[in-house]
Amino acid sequence: MTDVRTQSAEAAALNADVALITALLGGTKTMRAAGETYLPKWPNEDDESYRLRLAVSTLFPAYARTVEVLAAKPFSKPLTLGEDVPARLKVWAEDIDKSGRNLHSFASELCQAALGYGFGGILVDYPKVEGIVTRDQELKAGVRPYFVQIHVKNILGWLPKNATSVAELTQLRLLESAEVPNGEFDTKRIEQVRVLGRGTWQIWRKSEGGNKEWLLYDKGPTTLPTIPFVPVYGKRLAHMEACPPLVELGHMNVEHWQSKSDQQNILHVARVPILFMKGVEAETAITVGAGTAVKTDRPDADMKFVEHSGAAIEAGRLSILDLEDRMRQAGAELLVIKPGNVTESQTLADNEQGSCALKKVAENIEDAIDQALQLMAAWVGEPQGGHVTVFKDFGAATLAEASADLLFKSATGGKISSETYFNELQRRGTLSPDLDWDEEKKRIEDDRENDEPPTFDVPMPKGPQKPGGQPSAKPKPVTE
Repeated sequence: MTDVRTQSAEAAALNADVALITALLGGTKTMRAAGETYLPKWPNEDDESYRLRLAVSTLFPAYARTVEVLAAKPFSKPLTLGEDVPARLKVWAEDIDKSGRNLHSFASELCQAALGYGFGGILVDYPKVEGIVTRDQELKAGVRPYFVQIHVKNILGWLPKNATSVAELTQLRLLESAEVPNGEFDTKRIEQVRVLGRGTWQIWRKSEGGNKEWLLYDKGPTTLPTIPFVPVYGKRLAHMEACPPLVELGHMNVEHWQSKSDQQNILHVARVPILFMKGVEAETAITVGAGTAVKTDRPDADMKFVEHSGAAIEAGRLSILDLEDRMRQAGAELLVIKPGNVTESQTLADNEQGSCALKKVAENIEDAIDQALQLMAAWVGEPQGGHVTVFKDFGAATLAEASADLLFKSATGGKISSETYFNELQRRGTLSPDLDWDEEKKRIEDDRENDEPPTFDVPMPKGPQKPGGQPSAKPKPVTE
């Protein structure tokens, strides 16, 4: 049989950007596992030295933090269902994926995937049922459509490749994992490929034999004339094609991973001075430490420690700080409103907001959920699925404002220290360069100690009293 998994994977192979982002979002562990892909070996560096250097390298999670912070903005306020959403779909929205997630949480994670990887999707699935022919039987069995979040790595391919809409697709191949029995007391997860067509579905699994050939495991019809899949875009290029909106930040994060490794290495070298001896016989046993001495009769003998000047260390530190600042700005750019998106009829006096890149991503999420709700409605014979509204009024007027907002979120969320937040604001010119953190910290502590609630000599109002002598209503302001 045709190897549906291998050929499809080759036809829709993950590009370098997705592989890079997978490593970055996986953190230090996956970056180390990638080895020389993102941390090249130096010329003439032996394997053991490289292994040790890789083992102590740690990732500054700029990409992951930025995606997390930005994806949370559209969902800082609850997603709202329109009045046109059918009643039973509103009930299903409380557990939209039949695994406990409501529609707000599902959409929030969908936004993270769109920002992080640039592409994904929603499969509106319906469980396989037998013997259910009426709506009453359906309700009693709890059978209903539900959302499945599809990761970009699980989209193996589709036909035709030049389709311009989901309605034009005749085939979609998705990689899945299924849990199957493994003996009497255990289960195991295996890979399978779901092949969706117009009104059909197939499941392919590997055979148990030695050749591991892909065989048709199950198939059946569906009641929908189209494939119940909705693509979700970060930065749309074409139908079923997109790129990560923050891909350049990802490349900068890899640069930081490499530069930080270099900095750690040079610090290690600088912290261990080299003992240089002149005029001392090579066979002489040397003990280094307090209370020890080396004696020799040669008048030209000399002994000293050779230490690093530190200039390269400082240059490397400043370079890393500059790179971290550029990474923050790269993330903040998604929040900056583009003036070109404001028409002549829209003026500042009208309070019309322009469009920022993150707002476009939020609009993509909103549109995708609308389409998915329509598919859900189609599964159960509802005329329409209705619409949702995602919060989108979070644009910043300038890059400085957006960057400062990200810094504030990082500080309040415990991602950076208060001192780092103070230093970054000072470096950007927001705070006076004459301010000192230690003095400012003392002022903050003094203000907290002296921050006592004010007391006012206001007569208590007459009237009914609650137990304990407290008035039953708030006192009214006293006016002369």
